[in-house]
Amino acid sequence: MGLSSSLNASVMGLGVNAQRLSGISDNIANSQTYGYKRAETEFSSLVNYGNSASSYNAGGVRATTTREVSKQGSLIATGNSTDISVNGPGLIPVTTVAEREDPAASRAFLLTTTGSFTKDDEGFLRTKGGLQLLGWKTDEIGSIGSVSRESAADLEPVNLSGFEFAPNPTTQVDMSVNLPSAASAGDDFTMTIEYFDALGANHNVDITYTSLDPVDGTWRMDMSDSETGNSVSMELEFGTGIEPNAGALSRVEVPGSPGTPAPEYDPLTGKVTIGGASGDLEFAIGQLGTFANLTQFANDFAPVNINKNGSTLGFLSAVEMNEDGFLEGIYDTGLRRSLFMIPLANVNNPEGLTPEDNQAFKISNLSGPVYLWDSGEGPVGTLTGYTLEESTTDITEELTQLIETQRAYSSNAKIVQTVDEMLQETTNLKR
Repeated sequence: MGLSSSLNASVMGLGVNAQRLSGISDNIANSQTYGYKRAETEFSSLVNYGNSASSYNAGGVRATTTREVSKQGSLIATGNSTDISVNGPGLIPVTTVAEREDPAASRAFLLTTTGSFTKDDEGFLRTKGGLQLLGWKTDEIGSIGSVSRESAADLEPVNLSGFEFAPNPTTQVDMSVNLPSAASAGDDFTMTIEYFDALGANHNVDITYTSLDPVDGTWRMDMSDSETGNSVSMELEFGTGIEPNAGALSRVEVPGSPGTPAPEYDPLTGKVTIGGASGDLEFAIGQLGTFANLTQFANDFAPVNINKNGSTLGFLSAVEMNEDGFLEGIYDTGLRRSLFMIPLANVNNPEGLTPEDNQAFKISNLSGPVYLWDSGEGPVGTLTGYTLEESTTDITEELTQLIETQRAYSSNAKIVQTVDEMLQETTNLKR
């Protein structure tokens, strides 16, 4: 039994070192492959429990090869905004290009730590190796709504088709305007504010301020929309004389109806609402007793500052990934709009994931269940654009292990040769 067990143990040694050599070969071959996770082969002994103090039989050795999925390679900067990496723990959800049109329940759900995603002829973001990026589509305000975070049920292939144009209708206007306290009764001052509807067309709201009583600091404000013909009129009063709020807006009422608040004015927000071409427009004229918007001072009529949102129809010029996990569209009007949210997947045992082609991994029983986190939340890191993750292979370490493996293989082969010679000697005893 002794010679046979020695032979068996040595044969096992040859096998496990050959397995380790395969892993080293893979590591060296993929030393320049972005996102490659180094294969590590570990040995464990097999003990023959029939051994005693007076006899010993070799048990042998076995090998287990795993991927160091949780080990991160260095991030390098690139010039492509959709080169995406994970800075820290977590994996990016992807599927295969061949299965991206399949229902979520039947298509492959894969994970990767980095990818150079580019738009193909159908608008999908995919890698050249055939991995399709997955995410949750956002609404106009960047919300994803209620989604499943324990499965890929609500994830969909990221497709930029349909986002080439972006209307950006005006909804809010912030005005800082001074009305002259020296104006005579009947003096009026006009201004026109341009805004944009949901189709990108421009329209105007004309505003006229008419002095009613300089002594009391009262004015009439008339607003008219050029597209709809909607109009709003209200009486304004400003603090005068030695009052603490002299020059500040103090009253907003229906014209000719003292004590009747203007229904279009919200005293809590200081905004006036008028119906525009694509819905309500809110004009900030100021809260009562404040100097932020409309004022009356001894100066000329001065629209000091007009800030508004909205723009003409924008054309998609670029997409970028931000650290919050949102894939944003950047339009030539300066508008930035969230298109998709890319979550980061986390499993209990990343090393238990099953390796697939193109630096992708699949969930297994050993990895545990998946949970999809927002970038930067919980146990996961952050998504980073303009970067790719380098291979975790260290050539120096691999060459060192290559020498060790070669020597170990040669040593096991020498034992096989020695056992063969000893068996030959045993056979010769019969002669």
